[in-house]
Amino acid sequence: MPQTVLVITSAEDLTANMVIEALNERRVQVVRVNPADIGAELVFSAVIGDGREEWAGRLRTPSRDIALEKVGAVYYRRPHPFSARFTRLSVTAQKFSATEAQYGLGGILNNLHGVVYVNHPAANSRADYKPAQLQAAARLGLSIPPTLITNDVEQARRFAAEHGPVIYKSFRGAPSTSEGCSAIWTQRVAEHTLDDSLSVTAHLFQKEVRKSSDARVTVIGRRVFASRITTPDGALDWRSGDWEQLAHEPIDVPEQVREALYAYLDHFGLVFGCFDFALEAVDGQDSEAWIFIECNPNGQWAWLPDADAMAHAFADVILKGWWS
Repeated sequence: MPQTVLVITSAEDLTANMVIEALNERRVQVVRVNPADIGAELVFSAVIGDGREEWAGRLRTPSRDIALEKVGAVYYRRPHPFSARFTRLSVTAQKFSATEAQYGLGGILNNLHGVVYVNHPAANSRADYKPAQLQAAARLGLSIPPTLITNDVEQARRFAAEHGPVIYKSFRGAPSTSEGCSAIWTQRVAEHTLDDSLSVTAHLFQKEVRKSSDARVTVIGRRVFASRITTPDGALDWRSGDWEQLAHEPIDVPEQVREALYAYLDHFGLVFGCFDFALEAVDGQDSEAWIFIECNPNGQWAWLPDADAMAHAFADVILKGWWS
């Protein structure tokens, strides 16, 4: 019978620590693994065939030695990329070794039979594309801003003239540098600033939502945690300022929006997602319009007021169906 929850993440993942603590309170055996440690600190073997239809074998770290067939659930968080392991090799050897580790060890860990994944990395990958997110949200009945994705400057100018004011946002954010992580915040753009440099790559433009505040909605299984977020200066992008200055208050999610979020998770095969909405006042009405902005299928949530309850909600969905 399954006995173990495998937590796939880096050692410094503090968010995962909260879920591990919740699992420990239930006396669940938890093994934390960073696949990028492959080598002396992470040794594995797996076999199939000779009458065996599923992978079986062992995964060994300096402190743990587990049977793969005893894994009942995988909590997939934020492991380091495999390339981090091979930086001392030549560029060619780095690429080869990282790819082999990804498709070998990664291929085993992502295909454990009968295991609960929260979330499966393939589902995270499918749901990580903003074009897919916006299309799914629109088809499921959520309101979205008019959006253009293009590298055509004339189309961008036409869109800005029709829908201005418009904002620009990146698809994935800025790459990490030697100084650490960096970010590109959502920003307003004027029609006259759009030039031929836009043709170099893809850009996402949206009609700006005249929002009163934002909402972060975290859905874990069928539990919904929602906070209204207000910035002291009314910033366009609440992530760009001092997070300690953000004001949080609980907010009820309209039933129609809640049902659409469940359908959204089901559409992508997700168990969990962090949804961002802009809340727009509607003239003559007490209610607000909920405008879907994006969903991070592997988002951060430990900074939110309900973090402790969320950690236990994760424990519930991780253990559901196999642990007693």
